[in-house]
Parts: sequence; structure tokens; C-alpha cells
Amino acid sequence: MAIVINMPRLSDTMTDGVVAKWHKKVGDQVSEGDLLAEIETDKATMEFEAFPGQEGELLYIGVEEGKSAPVDEVLAILGNKGEDIEALKNGGAAQNESPAQETPSTKQPEPAEPKQNEAPAPIQNAPAPVVAVSAGRVMASPLAKKIAEEKGIDISRVAGSGDNGRVVKRDIENYTPSQQVAASSSYSSAETTVDEVVVSQMRKTIARRLAESKFSAPHFYLTMEIDMDNAMQARKMINAAGGVKISFNDFVVKAVATALRKHPKVNASWRGDTIVYYNYINVGVAVAVDEGLLVPVIRNTDHKGLAQISAEVRDFAQRAKDKKLQPSDWEGNTFTISNLGMYGIEEFTAIINPPDACILAVGGIKEVPVIKNGQVVPGNRMKVTLSCDHRVVDGATGAAFLQEVKANLEEPVTMLV
Repeated sequence: MAIVINMPRLSDTMTDGVVAKWHKKVGDQVSEGDLLAEIETDKATMEFEAFPGQEGELLYIGVEEGKSAPVDEVLAILGNKGEDIEALKNGGAAQNESPAQETPSTKQPEPAEPKQNEAPAPIQNAPAPVVAVSAGRVMASPLAKKIAEEKGIDISRVAGSGDNGRVVKRDIENYTPSQQVAASSSYSSAETTVDEVVVSQMRKTIARRLAESKFSAPHFYLTMEIDMDNAMQARKMINAAGGVKISFNDFVVKAVATALRKHPKVNASWRGDTIVYYNYINVGVAVAVDEGLLVPVIRNTDHKGLAQISAEVRDFAQRAKDKKLQPSDWEGNTFTISNLGMYGIEEFTAIINPPDACILAVGGIKEVPVIKNGQVVPGNRMKVTLSCDHRVVDGATGAAFLQEVKANLEEPVTMLV
């Protein structure tokens, strides 16, 4: 009897998935535990294996490589060779008919996704080569995509020599920058082009969730300047001792977790008819990746020391960049930290990361003249801004929490006892 395998829901926010690669082809035998495909979700690219009972010959592939499909759409059908599966293919498609099945090139923009209003990409001075595109995606072999990524080549600028203009390995290996920039000393407005990139699953979800947060949660912001002289000295001593390398962000994470324990009304979320106050503290740390932001979660943060926090943050950051995070890594946050200090940003405001009631935006440490004991001396200051959901957190509550964070960072030894 034929077995229908549907597009799985691999994260709590996933609505559709893209098949990045098939590891089986029609006619192959599939057994429990075999790797069937790699599926790109809104957060990562994940391996999808055959579950117990999903065995037989691969009779049908419902979603081609590079194509997307809604959750529960027919992904593949297994069965016995020669088995009639037409009814299953038609029935599976009929049951899932919805606007979500539209391809990226025809789907109408949703009002809640402000990404549709982005400014166009910079104008180029040379026409782009002819590149095969299917449903808004560049047609290229998985190997070609991998080599292009390793070499830092924009595959959309490479002309394909494979079937139907498909970009293959030899096209990447033979590619030179001269293909992208025309050798011409004159400029013509007729030669201007734009690059139109299909929105990834991750970017779609970021746009939807943050638009919902910004337009439904009444945000207000509290900014405070923190003296980081003692934190800098403490970090220098810890790192000099060897064995562990602590970042300033690790200090912030620890300071926040300690402050949340004393101010539990900030460690909360809005649920419409109720407010949930969490008895545990799970701090999410925003990590930048090519397609947006991921927020892996440090669980029971208040019970962990600086060394353990540092190790987990570094591990999460690397796995996020490698697209190897699992759903359990980014679910369950009760508070979020977004730090742009390493990019030279002194101060900014962040949009609350649902379901949290607050997010802390952390700027960089800046050396400035300060007055101590009546004397002007150099000092190190860092600005932080707390974004609060006013349905949950009032101004005085948020201010008291920030005062605690400030106290922890200005006297870091108090966090180590």
C-alpha cells in the first residue's frame, strides 16, 4: 500500500518549506532512517529522514529541488513498483489548495510584511548575463551552489551552460569577474539593471512576526548609560587567567538574567486575557546570519556562570551561521538581548521578539570624558535601551529592572557570588 509523505512542520513558525536537495530519486528504495531530503525552513536547513513505517520504492516526488510547498503538501509517495498512485497525487493536491501554494513570482504581498516596501537594490553599471530562472529562483545544481558560496560568487550573475540554462559546476569554475562587469568606458542609462531576490523562508517569517509585534504590542523605550570601567577590568582579569574567553555580551547576558530573577514582572508575556509570568529564565541572544536574525536560547540562564554562558553563545553563533540549529535551540525564550555594539552602533531601539514582553538593545562601549571626584577623567560608557510591551510592563517596572542591570554591570563581582 502506498505511503504519502507530506511536507513536515519542522518549527513552530513554519508555514511552508523549500526542498534544498533530494538525497533519493524516483525508483530508489527507502528504508526507515534513510535521509530523504534537506528542507529549508524559516530558521535553518534541516535534514529530513524517513520515519518508522515509511518504507518502499520512491514512486513520486511532489516538490522539486529549489521549489517551495506549504506544510502538509504532498512531498513524496512510497510504495510498490507499478502501484497506481494517481488518486493520491490528485487528492493530496486538492486537499491543500490555498493561496499559500502560489509561487514567489505570483504571490501577492501581504500588508503585514513591510519588506515589500524596501528600496530597490543599487543600480549596476553593466547588464546582467542571461541566467535561467524558475519560479523566481536561479536554476543551478546543488554542487554549483556550494562551490559558488565557497568562492563568494553571486550565482545569479553566472550564465548557465547546462540543460535549459542551468548553472553547473563548470560554469562556476570558469567564471571570471569580467562576466559581471562590461569593459566599457561609457555609461548609458539603458544599461542599468536591478537584482530581484526571492524572499527566503527565514526573511518572510522575520517580516511577519516583527510586523505583528510592532503593530500589535504598544512599545515604549527606556535608555540608560552604564559605567563599564569595572566590567572591562573584570573581563581583562578573567581572560588573562586563561582557560576561557569572556565577551562583554556574556557580562550583559549574566547581568540581565540576575536582574530578571529580582524583577519577575519583566520576565513575562501577553496572552490576551492573561499575563504569563515565567518561573524560569531563558534568555534569547540575537545572532546575525546572512538572511536575517536567529535567536537561540540560553536556558535557565540565571543558574549559569559566565564561562558556561560564553561557551553556549559561541556554539549557538557558529551553528546559526552553518544553519545547523534545531527548533529546540530557538524556542522557549522569555527575554531577548540584541547587541550591535561590535558593529560600532552606540544606541538603537529593537522590536520586541514575541512572545517576550521586553527586549534589550545593547550599544557599543565608548571612551568619553567623565567627572569623578570633581575631576574630568576618561571613562567607558555603554548605552542600553529596553523596549517594553506596555500591556505587560509599566515605566516604573522597566526602569527598576534597568537599574538592576546597571548595578550588576557596574559592580560585576556581585554577579559572581
